[in-house]
Amino acid sequence: MDKKTVVLRELVHTWPFPLLSFQQLLQECAHCSRALLQERPSTESMQAVILGLTARLHTPESEAGTQPLCRKHALRVLDLTGLLDDGVEQDPGTMSMWDCTAAVARTCIAQQQGGAVEPGLAPVPVEVRVDLRVNRASYAFLREALRSSVGSPLRLCCRDLRAEDLPMRNTVALLQLLDAGCLRRVDLRFNNLGLRGLSVIIPHVARFQHLASLRLHYVHGDSRQPSVDGEDNFRYFLAQMGRFTCLRELSMGSSLLSGRLDQLLSTLQSPLESLELAFCALLPEDLRFLARSPHAVHLKKLDLSGNDLSGSQLEPFQGLLQAAAATLLHLELTECQLADTHLLATLPMLTHCASLRYLGLYGNPLSMAGLKELLRDSAAQVELRTVVHPFPVDCYEGLPWPPPASVLLEASINEEKFARVEAELHQLLLTSGRAHVLWTTDIYGRLAADYFSL
Repeated sequence: MDKKTVVLRELVHTWPFPLLSFQQLLQECAHCSRALLQERPSTESMQAVILGLTARLHTPESEAGTQPLCRKHALRVLDLTGLLDDGVEQDPGTMSMWDCTAAVARTCIAQQQGGAVEPGLAPVPVEVRVDLRVNRASYAFLREALRSSVGSPLRLCCRDLRAEDLPMRNTVALLQLLDAGCLRRVDLRFNNLGLRGLSVIIPHVARFQHLASLRLHYVHGDSRQPSVDGEDNFRYFLAQMGRFTCLRELSMGSSLLSGRLDQLLSTLQSPLESLELAFCALLPEDLRFLARSPHAVHLKKLDLSGNDLSGSQLEPFQGLLQAAAATLLHLELTECQLADTHLLATLPMLTHCASLRYLGLYGNPLSMAGLKELLRDSAAQVELRTVVHPFPVDCYEGLPWPPPASVLLEASINEEKFARVEAELHQLLLTSGRAHVLWTTDIYGRLAADYFSL
């Protein structure tokens, strides 16, 4: 993290133990309070790691590492997972996951193109664990790297795959090249697969029996406009979902699941701990089913953003909160049309979520009075660390009522009024001894926790 690149390169080159995991080594600094895993490694540092690995692969076994070393003590696994940023607030001086994917891929291809070595001089094979991100532009390059790593001294092992705007056939081709024993998460974004495309991809995903997280988007299965093909595809999708034995997180953002949540969740073999259903047009019966299902009492993370919870959905939503109160750590309710009356009616259930750490309420039509009530009542939630709240409706001029979420997100606010709101909220936190709790309107900061970090 301090850019000691020469030392870092040699460290990788001569590492005398079977495992080198930067994530493990940086969990906690013994000499200070630096949160090292929250710091982005520099481009130079990541390049030094790659150079050290390359040097190791080109050094005969008899010369590698600290002498004397037997083969069983040589580096077997280089773990580069858990270090890299997610592309938010990209710093030109740091290496993004895109860049690291490319750097590791180049090393794989170069190693394969280096040709055969004399018997007895072959390097000890190294498994490189990485999180990979791929789009249309990088697909061919990454596919070649994965192919090159088969049978190579450098074996690329993907932990988390994130594919963005990738055609269906390319997604399938990549999935076929991944090691079934390594993959933990599949995240398909902006692919607009629909049920037809998903029915092609899902059997290739379902072969990963250790998969813990599946993130899909734009799965259209609207029961209001059924078709024979659509129904067949949906049934096939459900059957494939029933093959997962280790799934703990499911994200189905922007999928039309109205009245179908029971069919989806009933097929799963194990209870989920993280469920993201943002903008899924959920109906009251969907929320009632979820509250009664085995999943509710295991949920650590729940995202219902973009679903209207203000009308007939409010009561079943409150029941869901009651069911999940003992385990819920992270609750996202952005743009749920919750006004003061809805929030106040829900506070008794919300404050029973004693372990809650994060609450997202951005884009809801709440007033300063409603926010103050929430701040006071949440004093009992001693684990709460972050509240992402909306700009109070008091700070807008001439709002229609009820205000659509688009108006709350796009209309200008009175900066002077909001400054007074911020000062008052800060003072209330100080007075109640909760200065450590962050109340913010920043929805673009990396405040929302990943499931695997909970």
